[in-house]
Parts: sequence; C-alpha cells; structure tokens
Amino acid sequence: MTTRTLGVVMNGVTGRMGYRQHLLRSVLAINEQGGVTLSDGEQVLLDPVLVGRSESKLRDLCQKHDVKRWTTDLGAALRDPANIIYFDAQVTTARVEAITQAIEAGKHVYAEKPIAESLDEAVALARLAGAAGVKNGVVQDKLFLPGLLKLKRLIDGGFFGRILSVRGEFGYWVFEGDWQSAQRPSWNYRAEDGGGITLDMFCHWSYVLENLFGRVEAVTARVATHIPQRTDEAGRPYTATADDAAYGIFELSDGVIAQVNSSWCVRVNRDELVEFQVDGTNGSAVAGLRGCRIQHRATTPKPVWNPDLPVTHSFRDDWQPVPDNDVFDNGFKTQWELFVRHVVEDAPFPYDFLAGARGVQLAELGLCSSAEGRRVELPEIDL
Repeated sequence: MTTRTLGVVMNGVTGRMGYRQHLLRSVLAINEQGGVTLSDGEQVLLDPVLVGRSESKLRDLCQKHDVKRWTTDLGAALRDPANIIYFDAQVTTARVEAITQAIEAGKHVYAEKPIAESLDEAVALARLAGAAGVKNGVVQDKLFLPGLLKLKRLIDGGFFGRILSVRGEFGYWVFEGDWQSAQRPSWNYRAEDGGGITLDMFCHWSYVLENLFGRVEAVTARVATHIPQRTDEAGRPYTATADDAAYGIFELSDGVIAQVNSSWCVRVNRDELVEFQVDGTNGSAVAGLRGCRIQHRATTPKPVWNPDLPVTHSFRDDWQPVPDNDVFDNGFKTQWELFVRHVVEDAPFPYDFLAGARGVQLAELGLCSSAEGRRVELPEIDL
C-alpha cells in the first residue's frame, strides 16, 4: 500500500468552527487514521499550512497539535506548488476575495458556507472556478448527521409513502453577553460583518431540503431581530443589526411543504437542538442530530380532542427508535474525505459552488420575502 501527501492551505482555523471541526476533528483525525483511502487502496495524508492574521494564535495551534507549517501570508501559501487544496473557514465577509485568489492560483477550493454574502458573488465564484477548471466544494455537514442519515434511509426505503410535509425546529438561547458570556461570536449579530441567522441557516436548509425532499421552488419568510442590544467579547455593548430569528415556509418540488424555524432566541424544549418531523401517507419520523423515531400508519393512535379532560395517553411512547445499524463518523470529516477523493481520483462530489450558490439564493430571497411581505419564487441559476 502506497501513501502520498497533499498540501492543504487552511485559512480561518483560529476560529471556533475552523479549529474544532475542520482542523482537529477532520484533517488531523484523517491523518491519525492513516489518511484518506482511495479506490485502489492508496492512502492520502494531509499536510496543512495554517493561515491567519495572528502569528501567536497560529504558532500556538501548531505547537499544540504538532503542525509543521503556518503563515500570515496567504499569497505565499498559494504560490507553493505542494499545496493543492485551499480551504476557507473565515468570516463570510473575507471569503470571496480569498477564494478568488486561490482559484487564480490554480488551487482546488473547499469552503465553509455561505460561500458569499450575495447571490451575484456566489455565482461569480462558481463561474470563475468552472472557467479555471478547479474542483470546488462547499461544506454541507448536516447531510452526514446520524439522525439525517437514518432519515435518508427511511426515505430511500419508501417508509413514508408520499411525503406531505416537513417541520423543522432549530436553535437555542444565545446569551446576550452581559451577565453571562455568549456562546457565539459577536459578529454573528452585526449585518455589516456578515452576520444574521438567515444567511447562516437558510444555506443549511437549502441543501438539507434539496438532498432529502426536493429542491426549494418558493419561499415565504419572516425574519426578526428579537434582541436589539448585546455585549461583545470585550464587554462593550453594541447594537445588534443582524436578524437573530428566521421563520420560513419552503415550497418544494413534488408539492412537499417545509416549515423551518431558526432562532438564537428560543429556549430548548425538545430532545435535540435541531429536529425535523416528516409526515407521509404511510408513516412519520422525527429526526435530530443523532436520533430518529418513527410511527407507522398501522401503529398511529387515534387522538380525540377534548380539552375538558386531562391527557392520560403518552403520545411519545407511540414512537419507535430507528436503530443505528452503522458506525457514524464525524460529518465534517466524512465530507473532507469525499472532497479529497474528488480532487485526487475524480470521485463524485455533488456539493459544489453551484449548490452553495443555491443556498445563498435562498437566504437572499428569504430576506427579500420578509422585507416585502410576499411569497418569492426561486429561479434557476444560470452559470
């Protein structure tokens, strides 16, 4: 068995997501397991070069995890012919410029979502990558969650019959930062810095809905900034200019209706931080990050509405858990392995910049729907 090494420029790994999910739990975890296994049995190890603005943070990360290379000079990292892939986990406002630079340097590009703040920018990146002939991909991690993989298994097996509707609940209370520190960075709540839950989460819902139930054809949305003032990491109050909640109705192909609430201003009263209930003619399911419960048509109880009597029946007990029946790896790591195989041996990878552009389109038109108070149809994106 032979082994090769692939240089990977990783920009933005000093941030929470870039560090935890992409450096620690993906790239370094891949190397710990011996690399990415190709179809012929060859192993591909990843040689990261960490890029960022803070020398001290980069140096500390490299020392902590025995990473050999770091730099504050993105251009130098991109000029190195040993570096084949560019990965971007920066704040959204910095992403387009850096990705453009990477494409022009001939690097294959893998990026966090959203790939841009606007549809025009996202489409421009997709066109640029296509013209340059570089492979490109966007992180779509939620497709690889155990709960949604179980849900996909049910769909593929015909469990639901005809799917009628999808209802999603996502979110939790993000502390304002005054008397208790916030769980998310303050830029998330400033529109001028690329913040906003619609741009963040509608990109997720776009690929989740498309890959499981059908492409979004129209959206009706209402967004809000429920908490108008927050406190940043330095203890300074600031005005929240970005939306912190988004309530969407999505019309999918084949007539499926999806409703998804996304909020950083909701206290959790569910089993997991995100849950989707899918109702079909032959059965229903509730899927979260890891778990999935089902109720078949033949075992559905017969509720009777009577508010004058207390409810004695436990409806939750009527649901049956879906067994794991598999070993579920970290979803970010799984997609990294897919992208590496895509780059090295041209294995399929459908989660490209065009898919990322559709996510940005949904977010953009969701904001338009909210601002104008109307239903908005999604046109096909022309590359």
